[in-house]
Amino acid sequence: MGDFLQFNEVTKQYGALKAVDGVSLHIRRGEFFSLLGPSGCGKTTLLRMLAGFERPDRGRVLLDGEDITDLPPNKRKVNTIFQNYALFPHLTVRENIAFGLRVARVADAAIKQQVDEMIELIQLGAHANKKPHQISGGQKQRVAIARALINKPEVLLLDEPLAALDLKLRQRMLLELDQIHDQVGITFLYVTHDQGEAMSLSDRIAVMHEGRIEQLGTPAEIYETPHSSFVAAFIGDTNFFDGRVEALTDKDYCRLTIEGFPPALCYNDKRKQPNELVHLSVRPEKFRISLEQPTLSPQHNLVEGQVQEVVYLGSQTKYLVKVQEYLLAITQQHSRFLLDQRPIKWDDRVWVWWHADDGYMLDRYREQDEALMEMPAH
Repeated sequence: MGDFLQFNEVTKQYGALKAVDGVSLHIRRGEFFSLLGPSGCGKTTLLRMLAGFERPDRGRVLLDGEDITDLPPNKRKVNTIFQNYALFPHLTVRENIAFGLRVARVADAAIKQQVDEMIELIQLGAHANKKPHQISGGQKQRVAIARALINKPEVLLLDEPLAALDLKLRQRMLLELDQIHDQVGITFLYVTHDQGEAMSLSDRIAVMHEGRIEQLGTPAEIYETPHSSFVAAFIGDTNFFDGRVEALTDKDYCRLTIEGFPPALCYNDKRKQPNELVHLSVRPEKFRISLEQPTLSPQHNLVEGQVQEVVYLGSQTKYLVKVQEYLLAITQQHSRFLLDQRPIKWDDRVWVWWHADDGYMLDRYREQDEALMEMPAH
């Protein structure tokens, strides 16, 4: 598909604050691409520079091979959908959708045909003659999407578009957004602080932090192989362990010393050497938990702990288990009927285990890792 949309070494500064700090990013034609990160990380500033509402202090923005850095917003083949939808309250659904075509002086017959097509796409035929105050938040969102798409932009920019909706409506709109993207096939650039939204919609995600891209990849790559502690913590839940490489067991695995734990086997994809510090991430669903000590293969790690909290959620149960100074977050999916077995309760002594392949070593470490330099090597 090639590099359809490019940010090349883009920087934007407000006083002493670098909102965007030397970002280079290439997005493919037709891709559903998300900029994900906490408030103030630079994702909306990047979007506004593409839309033409802000100009970068350094760097260039290219769309389909054309440098659009200095073009005014109305000369760019991009349309933006904002959090508040920005619909005209005095116009009907049909008139709101038609607005851009009327400004462009398109013929009435063509406007009617294209508006009809958009109303069918967003499935609001029964509401076409209603005003915005007469329809729901989710319906307003669809009208805003149709109004943006009818101008045939090459990129649709969506800035926290679902933030104003309640949870159930947000979940439904996620499915509808995905379907609309599949039908129209243009590039969607989606800005959100909600990792669930980004994970469920995106072909690829750029996780942003303090004006830079921390990691770029598919949802699965970012979740399963985070590049930093920030990404591991921001994308879903995880458990962190600080330790040191005790020994290499073979070319693919190493044994770690983690204070208060038995030696832990870990897949050594970073090719760490003995005595190097590591920061290990294990997702809650990777753990297994039992009242009885299990019989395991040598590829598993096993610890004993005490249950501090049990939260039953129907489809799954969440546990907090104290192991030395660590409080492990553990999630167990319910794949079988549970009433025939003794449930794990608060204060139970339990066994917790995970496979060596399910712990992931991170490239960067927290400041408190420096204290581990004093740990005795084994």
